[in-house]
Amino acid sequence: MGSGEVFFPRRRRLLYGYIQREMHNSGIMNSWSVVALLLCFGCEQCAYGNPAKLLQLTAEGFKEHVHTGNTCLVYFGKYADPLVQKFVEQLEMSAVALEDYGISVVLVNCSEENVVHYCTEKEVMRKAYLFRGADVLRSFEMDTIFDVNAIVSHMLFTLLFNEVRYIHTPAELVGVERLAKGKTDLVMGHVPALGLPEHRALMEAAFVYGGKYQFVQTTGAPLLKHMGVADASPAQARLWFLHCNGVSRPSEPCPHTLMKKPLSTINIHTFLQLMEAPVLVEAEVDPDEVDVIYNHLNAPVLFLFARTETLHMDRSTAETLAWRFRGELGLVLIHRDSPRVKTPPSYNTAYRLPHKEVKYFTLKNIEEVVSLIRGHPFQEDEEEEEDEDQWTSLDVLDDEVAESVYRDRGVMLDTESVLELTANTFSTAVTQNGLTVVLFYVKWDTVSMAFLQQYVEVADALEDVSDITLASVDCGEWTCVCHDQNVSSFPLVLLFRLGVDTQSYRGMLGTESLYRFILLSHLSIPFSLSSSDEVLSFLEGDLYSRHSSLSPVRVLGLFTPEDPDVAMFEEAAKFLRGEMILGLFKHKEAERWVHEHSVMLPAVLVSHGPEVPRKSHSLHLSTLQEIISDIRRATLDTFPELTVENLPWYLELKKPLLIMFVGGEESPENLRSLEEMRKAERTGRLGSWLPCWIHLGRTPAGRTVLETYLSYIPPLPALVLSQLSSVGHVYHFPTERPLLSDNIIQWLQQIDNNQEQPAGVIPDQSWRPPVPFYDFLAVMDEEVPGYAAQQRPKEKPVGRKEVDDEQKRRAGKEMTFKPQTTSYHTEL
Repeated sequence: MGSGEVFFPRRRRLLYGYIQREMHNSGIMNSWSVVALLLCFGCEQCAYGNPAKLLQLTAEGFKEHVHTGNTCLVYFGKYADPLVQKFVEQLEMSAVALEDYGISVVLVNCSEENVVHYCTEKEVMRKAYLFRGADVLRSFEMDTIFDVNAIVSHMLFTLLFNEVRYIHTPAELVGVERLAKGKTDLVMGHVPALGLPEHRALMEAAFVYGGKYQFVQTTGAPLLKHMGVADASPAQARLWFLHCNGVSRPSEPCPHTLMKKPLSTINIHTFLQLMEAPVLVEAEVDPDEVDVIYNHLNAPVLFLFARTETLHMDRSTAETLAWRFRGELGLVLIHRDSPRVKTPPSYNTAYRLPHKEVKYFTLKNIEEVVSLIRGHPFQEDEEEEEDEDQWTSLDVLDDEVAESVYRDRGVMLDTESVLELTANTFSTAVTQNGLTVVLFYVKWDTVSMAFLQQYVEVADALEDVSDITLASVDCGEWTCVCHDQNVSSFPLVLLFRLGVDTQSYRGMLGTESLYRFILLSHLSIPFSLSSSDEVLSFLEGDLYSRHSSLSPVRVLGLFTPEDPDVAMFEEAAKFLRGEMILGLFKHKEAERWVHEHSVMLPAVLVSHGPEVPRKSHSLHLSTLQEIISDIRRATLDTFPELTVENLPWYLELKKPLLIMFVGGEESPENLRSLEEMRKAERTGRLGSWLPCWIHLGRTPAGRTVLETYLSYIPPLPALVLSQLSSVGHVYHFPTERPLLSDNIIQWLQQIDNNQEQPAGVIPDQSWRPPVPFYDFLAVMDEEVPGYAAQQRPKEKPVGRKEVDDEQKRRAGKEMTFKPQTTSYHTEL
């Protein structure tokens, strides 16, 4: 699995989403045509459309290009040769397709330029070279990369060398299966030769799904016999899905399913979606009322009827047939005794072809059912025109966000509470008095569309709050607005106030988090306190009690009246607006408050409520960024419960994470283990580690993290040490030892003394996309006729005030840190 990714990288998501649209957008090529061109993937029409993507460089330009660190395919040659001219034409056609994978195509004319080691011998100039930065990954003979399909497939095969296993013998396949059992499913493709269209389709699928399945490739005939197709032609390309994830015993073989359709990008994608669909679905309505995933995958559906008295036998028969025809159709078992089933008792079988009506039959045995299926071409008619409004198979993604968008696709959002902004209305809207919240989104992004529903709910909840306006900008329509606001990722929420810096929302993409952030941002903080009584009331939550539900954390800055650094604290409070409630006590009595807490002025007091002991910290006011960091650190717990939302703030401490994973139930064993961890923390001997815990009931993503650490789920509670900032070693506290504070400290000392062996290793790198994020807005603008003539000096965003360069740099650095759901898996 290469990097062991839990989620698809961003680049892979983009290509994955394009496959979805390619299936049902064939008749919708007006305003979406630019998007389809940008996301060209596995589509030769696109590859032929824009040869301008080919870079023709001089020798000096080539040196500068490779030093950018990007991946590029470079051909050095003399173009007088007719054979070379044909090869260059194929390179031109492949340039756009390769760009989607972050690979640029470069030509250097050796008739005019001289590049040492490449523009010398004639035989050398009959090769192309794949560079990553200044390093050559591999060279290719012109006869090997003879056309567009061969070029794309070989480049991807080289990039995915560590992800796609190339095998020759059944023994090698058995070894791959052994490693995959209980962990992941396999996708094995047999292609008669490398560089064919089928090889390209397989590599494209591996690029998109490589983070989810282990891909295996073979070109030899020995594996065909092992897979049961010994009598078939070895010249035919094939694909199998090996169901290894559900296999627990090492001696148990992985069941496999053969894809019956030809190897193409779309067919592979549909097949993999069918593999994830349930093997058998049961329903209590008539077949024509059943809406199952197979309908959306454009797969035929077979219906069998069952009665209560024979349900066990009928279900067993249905499961046998479902496995027999898996990948070809879906099977639904109808409970005949349900009052909602009105089908006449004389029928015991029914089937439905894609976009056809249900047909009913009376069959005597399983073989008649098989004959019925084999006697009908259960393939969709590729020539059939599709309704533009019909959603097809590939709208149902395995990704939960995209699936929720698909599920709610028929629900019309009531967006009256959200003001739709255009290029003409944006400036006026964000320069009015009060707080203006703007969502920047694009309609083809599933996360944007899912968050838009949450955004509308927040707008409805805030409709009666004065001086708060929620608006939105569709960046697919108004690219100039989004470009001026430096929007490069979606969705993005910015908060505008007249005369104040634009503020970015950095929280979770959910209703509750955004609602709380907006209301907290609407407050004029820091609150100025004038007496010790007000300080006490503020810390206990009595003063400004109406805001207590928004944030349980209250931070009070303590300063002497003549302290000039008060202004810097006020700037920091404005920057932290939306995250917490801050107060300011600039008074001579501040000395008494710090004396009680044994700290020096200036300082902050942190209150998590009247029942929780207050914490105190001295402030280091050298820069604005440092005071912001000091305040944030002061609000962190010493033994926190990690969640997706708060994890980024604790990762900033750069400490190894000592994590106690506890089960979802509130068992005595969980409570005892957490108490022992608190005892170990209170000893003060865990200074170099960050003790924390994850409740798998409240944070289900923690289960995936634990499994990623150890490759299995151990008995809970489980104690794990993750050394992210160093070598990436993961240690698991021995399950046979009692989870006591003394044992925990002793175990950590043994790790420090290299007396414990790691239970796993996490690569010391983030799981990022293999290629940079595609800047849609810039490319779309550049394709507009007359774009160059329209270029003008960029205006400053509305509402931003001048600050010095140091504050800009530091504040900008801080604003790029966003606690998102994916960061939980990326960092851990």
